[in-house]
Amino acid sequence: MNPVTLARALVEIPSPSGDEAAVVRHVATVLRNLDLRVEQQQVASNRFNLVATTTSPPRVVFACHLDTVPGDIEAHEDDTHVYGRGTVDAKGAAAVQLAAAAKLLEAGETRIGLLFTIDQEMNALGAQEANHHPVAEQCAFLIGGMPTGGKLATGTKGSLRIRLKTKGKEAHSAHPENGDSAIVRLLDALTALRTASWPSSEQLGETTVNVGVISGGTRANVVPGSACADLQIRLVTSAASVEAQVRDLVGPEVQVEVLAASDPLVLFTPGGFETTSVRFTTDLPYLNKWGIPLLLGPGSILVAHTDGERVAKASLTACVDQYVRLTHRLLDRYDDEHNPVHTSRDSEE
Repeated sequence: MNPVTLARALVEIPSPSGDEAAVVRHVATVLRNLDLRVEQQQVASNRFNLVATTTSPPRVVFACHLDTVPGDIEAHEDDTHVYGRGTVDAKGAAAVQLAAAAKLLEAGETRIGLLFTIDQEMNALGAQEANHHPVAEQCAFLIGGMPTGGKLATGTKGSLRIRLKTKGKEAHSAHPENGDSAIVRLLDALTALRTASWPSSEQLGETTVNVGVISGGTRANVVPGSACADLQIRLVTSAASVEAQVRDLVGPEVQVEVLAASDPLVLFTPGGFETTSVRFTTDLPYLNKWGIPLLLGPGSILVAHTDGERVAKASLTACVDQYVRLTHRLLDRYDDEHNPVHTSRDSEE
């Protein structure tokens, strides 16, 4: 399988979170063409994960999400890159995993599996459901696919997705003294969060706060009675400690609703591979029953979620070889732990 062709085909199928059905059907067909057993795991109405296995227990599983953030970027390519929404986050990685699986299966390696999830860009509902799948008990290593520049990630930031809600009192805007602006209350809370001192980490860097969505009020001539904002906080310490800090900063009159939370994650990195530290969050914290986590994928996170999203064709091809080599290394490690007489094909550790 050609990872460039696969990536282009996946990107041509829009799949914003909540509308992943078409791309899930496409990937299911690709998996069946590899003679894999494919199960659709229901997450919500017309929303499914995919779990693909051979007849052997999957000791190494590739995992990637198929949903994207919104944004209609037409899929196209030139001599060096594939462009479009999802090329790096994370359909390029999905294409690499499919191509790597094809190579491994062609070589006779059957101890692999694939997991494709939905809703990663929102609340990780797919990963949370996948964590209960019985195949997880058979998995020794889980390789997540995200844009790491073709290097193994040593760790990822955690994430705290929250919604702030404020209540006020409506009034005619000609007499604001008779009302209480919920938007002003919300702005005060957001200012407190934006100007606060947050934890930092030598490995993962700074805690970052992004105010992604703000809404409130009804008309310009009405003092607003309600307002809300959705925030994404990238964590280098525990979600619980940062949530407590948020509540303390905004005060008791601001309602804080936690939409999703995951702690920072330390990842396994076997010797012989280049490594990097990444600042984003993945499905991996929600897949803790699927064995030891690793993270590897093509492209740069810096172009993800932008109108210039793209992935280099050369990075797709190179990453397929990285996946194949890494899978052999991990299966050797599994054999060494469960069959001591096995001789590893690659002794770098």
